Amino acid sequence: MKTNFHRNRRCSAVAVAVGSVLALTATGCGDDGGGAGGKGAEGAGKGEITFWDNNGGVRTDIWKQIIADFEKKNPDIKVKYVGIPAASAQSKYDTAIQGGGLPDVGGVGTAMLAELAAQDALEPLDGRLGDSALNGRLSQNLLGVSKAAGGGDTLYQIPTSVNNGTLWYRTDLFEKAGLEAPTTWPKFYEAADKLTDKGQNAFGFTIRGGEGAIAPALDAVYGQTGITSFWKGDRTTVNDPRNVAALEKYVALYKKDTPSADVNNDFTKMVAQWDSGTIGMLSHNLGSYQDHLKALGKDRFRGVPNPTLADGTRVQVSNPVDGLALFKAGGNKAAAWKFIEFAVSAAENSKFNESAGQVPANVDAAKDAWIQQAEPTRLAAEALNGADTRIVQLPYYLPDWNTISKADNEPNFQKLLLGRMTAKQFLDTLAGQLNKAQAEWKRQKG
Repeated sequence: MKTNFHRNRRCSAVAVAVGSVLALTATGCGDDGGGAGGKGAEGAGKGEITFWDNNGGVRTDIWKQIIADFEKKNPDIKVKYVGIPAASAQSKYDTAIQGGGLPDVGGVGTAMLAELAAQDALEPLDGRLGDSALNGRLSQNLLGVSKAAGGGDTLYQIPTSVNNGTLWYRTDLFEKAGLEAPTTWPKFYEAADKLTDKGQNAFGFTIRGGEGAIAPALDAVYGQTGITSFWKGDRTTVNDPRNVAALEKYVALYKKDTPSADVNNDFTKMVAQWDSGTIGMLSHNLGSYQDHLKALGKDRFRGVPNPTLADGTRVQVSNPVDGLALFKAGGNKAAAWKFIEFAVSAAENSKFNESAGQVPANVDAAKDAWIQQAEPTRLAAEALNGADTRIVQLPYYLPDWNTISKADNEPNFQKLLLGRMTAKQFLDTLAGQLNKAQAEWKRQKG
């Protein structure tokens, strides 16, 4: 049963706790040995702290640079770095919660935030941020995503970065066709149709039909309707009649203005297909920029935020946000908080995100020269922090969210593209699962 997903995963963590904790201890992860709910200690603000990087290997070099900068400025604090591959970060945290061995501070993305908070493993950060030099210097929209992902109004994560949705388009094909940039949904649909010439194997758009299809589809749906909340009371708005109509219009592009192979394409295949040079537009995040640059050269494409409504209002679903969390069981919270403050300061947050190719959470870092020179990132930062931007908070806090949005409904989205399911059937099915998961979450919470 899907409602048991959260509990089942905790049971698995218990089963492997003894062996895994020994392995973690061998890496030198020091704390007071407490599990979830341990009070830990504020500490003297000096000494040694342990930091777990939740994307070890990929981000190891840049974190080691930031740590070196921090230790130079704070010679009485030593940071022990432990790199954990992204795919195993959640299980490592779950295991340490059950058996002890949590770090003082760690990288925690929004996808795992609610589960860690529900196990009473994380220190609330609202008060610390309120008294910090970071107060007022972080993106309010990203802070909103962090709070929502934690399951309520408490801040358990200081955001560091986000990989925003981007509409990549071929400037040479647009110029040849006499088309304006696809900055609004009406311009997007006009371009998708006008750039399609099946006889020449040319298509206006490539739609994501395989793994990871649900989030971009929801982004397109809410972006077109302007509905700004995922919930209306305890019922989701996902199957609102306006959203149904928007999804019908979006999926009607399949095979009319997109390749038929799109039904099975994940982001890797979709990006490779677009980079081959015969497709006008691609919706993907900033992470594929280097691929496009190598394939097309800097003068043949451009990346802009996903389209706005005709009046310029931008509505987009929340993207997963990466960040740093302080663990309750830590024995030196004062020093660990100093590390978080330093890592998300303008200079260090800029350095980190330039390396990662993402949008900084620090609004001052978002003004730095490298962002101004990287147009897709600059436009994404402006969109995220814009006064006219409304963020629809996806329910990352639901224990069943990943199951519902992947295993349960990615196959249904393919059925939708193939005409074996209507947009209303698809969204009604999704809504039923979400409403049930929300009710179960509320029962467990209260």
